[in-house]
Amino acid sequence: MSQPYTITLIPGDGIGPEVTSAARRVVEATGLSFTWDVHHAGASVMDAAGTPLPTSVLDAIRATGIALKGPITTPVGSGFRSVNVAIRRALDLYANVRPARTMPGLPRSRPGVDVVIVRENTEGLYLGIEHEVIADQATEAIRIITRSASERVVRYAFDYARRNGRHQVTAVHKANILKVTDGLFLKVAREIAQGYPDIDFQDLIVDNMCMQLALQPEAYDVLVLPNLYGDIVSDLCAGLIGGLGVIPGANIGDDLAVFEPVHGSAPDIAGQDRANPIAAILTGALMLRHLGEIEAATRVETAVNKVVAEGVVVTPDLKPGRPEAKVVGTQALADAIIARMG
Repeated sequence: MSQPYTITLIPGDGIGPEVTSAARRVVEATGLSFTWDVHHAGASVMDAAGTPLPTSVLDAIRATGIALKGPITTPVGSGFRSVNVAIRRALDLYANVRPARTMPGLPRSRPGVDVVIVRENTEGLYLGIEHEVIADQATEAIRIITRSASERVVRYAFDYARRNGRHQVTAVHKANILKVTDGLFLKVAREIAQGYPDIDFQDLIVDNMCMQLALQPEAYDVLVLPNLYGDIVSDLCAGLIGGLGVIPGANIGDDLAVFEPVHGSAPDIAGQDRANPIAAILTGALMLRHLGEIEAATRVETAVNKVVAEGVVVTPDLKPGRPEAKVVGTQALADAIIARMG
């Protein structure tokens, strides 16, 4: 892909338009040239389009090959299914990548954390195959784990480790109880590991993994997990470094990629210029790395770390424990990051 880069931009719901605007301004401040093909999805288009995910959005991503996306509201317990999950499945974005790294200066950030979650993104319980067995009394969900999906996500995790100078991959599972489904995932992981003798491999049961991350997160590097476990463990890792407001995310397929922050749409503060844009900005940096713009990505990440470490300006969620910091809005924090990019 050559400059100018054409990116599908999906602002999202709630605080999505605000944080994606901040991310857009920061990546543009690198001096690279972008054309933004804006499309809308989520609750905001439901009434007009009759669906939260118009086909035009998927077509746009297929055309550009890459998208920057804000958070989209998913109703709890009823209503339409997750648009995020629908995009991943429709475009076969099989690897969800969520780095969690200590950010010096954040009071709630544990030292020494540098973990990358690689989550299988297309199957498992998130297929949503569920039904009532007895009305209002008993329900059933079907969990599907396949060799092909397990192979490609595990191989992606090992390739990611090798490409990024990392030295360990841990497969996370519950094969002691779920001997058939997680048993297959674990079997495949062990087979794939044989082809990467330069990368240390281990496996851990998911409950033990959660405990070990709480006790010694610095001992882990790249984790590869089935869909549901990856969703849960990535939030645990977010808690280790200060919360979802500072965690970026990427959804990667063979030919397409969608970049989105991990956090939700926070409708209670939408439109108030209060949202923390750091997760969206770091997601923009992940996008730059995907484009091969390593120097630009590093400039963004370094500027974010400087602003956080200095603690002169913060959004409201970053204020606790920093009595001297000035509370600013979403765009003002983006301005501070741009100023530190030089």
